[in-house]
Amino acid sequence: MSETAKDLEDRELQETAWDLAPLLDGEEGAAAVKARLAEALERAQGFAERHAGKLSQLDGAGLVEAMEELAAINDLAGRAGGYAALRFSADTSDPDNGALLQLVQERETEIETTLLFFELEWAALEEERAQELLATEGLDFCAHHLRRVRRYRDHMLSEPEERILAEKALTGASAWGRLFEELTSAIEVELPDADGETVATDGGATTARRAATATDGAPAAAGDAAAPARVPLDVALSRLTSPDREQRRGAAEAVTAALQPGLRTRAFLFNTLLADKALDDRLRRYPSWLAARNLANEVDDHAVAALIEAVRGRYELARRWYRLKAKLLRLDRLADYDRMAAVTQDEAIFSYREAREIVLDCYASFSPRLGEVARGFFEGAWIDAPVRPGKRGGAFCAAAVPSVHPYVLLNYTARRRDVLTLAHELGHGVHFALAAAQGPFHQHTPLTLAETASVFGETLVFGRLLDQDSSPQSRLALLAENIEGAIATVFRQVAMNRFEHSVHTERREQGEISVQRFGELWEQSQAEMLGDSVQITDGYRSWWSYIPHFIGTPGYVYAYAYGQLLALSVYHRYEQLGEELVPRYLRLLEAGGSRSPEELGEIVGVDLADPGFWDAGLDLLQRRLGEAEAAAKASGA
Repeated sequence: MSETAKDLEDRELQETAWDLAPLLDGEEGAAAVKARLAEALERAQGFAERHAGKLSQLDGAGLVEAMEELAAINDLAGRAGGYAALRFSADTSDPDNGALLQLVQERETEIETTLLFFELEWAALEEERAQELLATEGLDFCAHHLRRVRRYRDHMLSEPEERILAEKALTGASAWGRLFEELTSAIEVELPDADGETVATDGGATTARRAATATDGAPAAAGDAAAPARVPLDVALSRLTSPDREQRRGAAEAVTAALQPGLRTRAFLFNTLLADKALDDRLRRYPSWLAARNLANEVDDHAVAALIEAVRGRYELARRWYRLKAKLLRLDRLADYDRMAAVTQDEAIFSYREAREIVLDCYASFSPRLGEVARGFFEGAWIDAPVRPGKRGGAFCAAAVPSVHPYVLLNYTARRRDVLTLAHELGHGVHFALAAAQGPFHQHTPLTLAETASVFGETLVFGRLLDQDSSPQSRLALLAENIEGAIATVFRQVAMNRFEHSVHTERREQGEISVQRFGELWEQSQAEMLGDSVQITDGYRSWWSYIPHFIGTPGYVYAYAYGQLLALSVYHRYEQLGEELVPRYLRLLEAGGSRSPEELGEIVGVDLADPGFWDAGLDLLQRRLGEAEAAAKASGA
């Protein structure tokens, strides 16, 4: 490829940014956000005047009309909120973005408190009357949502109490969550490198000097080749895949050093949110720290406990891989910074354009309709791909409202893992897009099913990449990445659930947790999973402190394991049934969250109530591990 073509691909990546105007009907800026919030509040106040204290008097037609108005209010507020949140994610360092997000949160809370009465009155209805209303024709767009609301009956407070909690959340949990995002997004890691190179953010299409930036965001001087590179946390973490152990060790030490300055602040922040949740759970009469999350996920406490214990009981699979990996790397034992290392010198690089075409072809080959929906994300400027200072790390897909397409955020560094991440987030995207017809009450699934399409799409692309690799070394590298992704999604997430369990329990029983104790509990949860297969270094004890799920969504992480094992089971059904499964799979995505998890599973022939379900998914991971062991032997490693 010519240098000019490389420059074109580089520019294509750097220019792959969101167009958020559709959220505001073609407008931009704070004024348009405020206008929609003002209209939403005015309509919410009018709704309250008509219905507060009178819900029990509504007939079926009146309930349908009321829910349609709530959907319209949701759309107005959701567009404004989605715009502000996405703009903030793209640049958390801009104070205007933070101020707009805060404004939105305040106005949304005002709207929420105005409408609080509705769900409280609905939950208080006698069961016979509620069931009579739910049978009304034309209520399908919200019936399952209304059933879910009634499941919270035992945990709702009085309307004045609920109003106080909602309004105080602005200066409580949501404020701490925003602070955490700003603090972690601002972390820069100093990566010294003898030859002046840093991790390329575009797969080598630009030189390392372009990737390095000075502290003020200006490009580093051309003659400053020996200066350390200051890079976002995500870029530094990607260095842990390097085949050079000294680079991995240096990157890990640099990440630890970068985490240290704000560690006490983040520990205090976490302590505060742990106490806040304990108070909320006590007031709402939840029996455990995880019970509220399970209720939101529409899963039974015992089913979640069964999942966690099933995964913990198979931790040896992760250890078995890490022991094999140590042999492949010619090490006596892995250190924590070795876990994501490339097992071969085959470090495949994919330009953003190449990644796009691979993913789109895989989706279209499975289903032309799926491919068409996925292509819309690229043609409609619905993706923000490049690494930038101040940009939120990681990757996600967000659907603000069903009336506007979803958006995908990436931090594309051109590794093979990034190709699979693109496939993963587009899986979320097509799921949201296909479920949009369900409307605002049913577009989203519980978190336990939220990973179904993303993992399925990622698995499709993995299969394509594996089929294209004829080299034993390359196949081994790809299998290694797949296994490590599964370990991260299943075993590591359950280990993180154990960490959460420890910190929530200890905070409630013994009070504020010190930085040192956080590190000890983190190490214990990881050591249980890793056993003697991986050495945990002292620096790794602080790495709990940049993980956003602990802060913004307590209890969330087990849903990754649930979703991964579910998606693998669905993919196994595809292996068994072939084309026969495709229309059923599309129906599953189209259903969104309009049914219970068990009912959604039935669409594709998966029995979520079967106690052996988790072991079946874990067996698939064991099979993949066997394939990797065979590939290692074939490669002579």
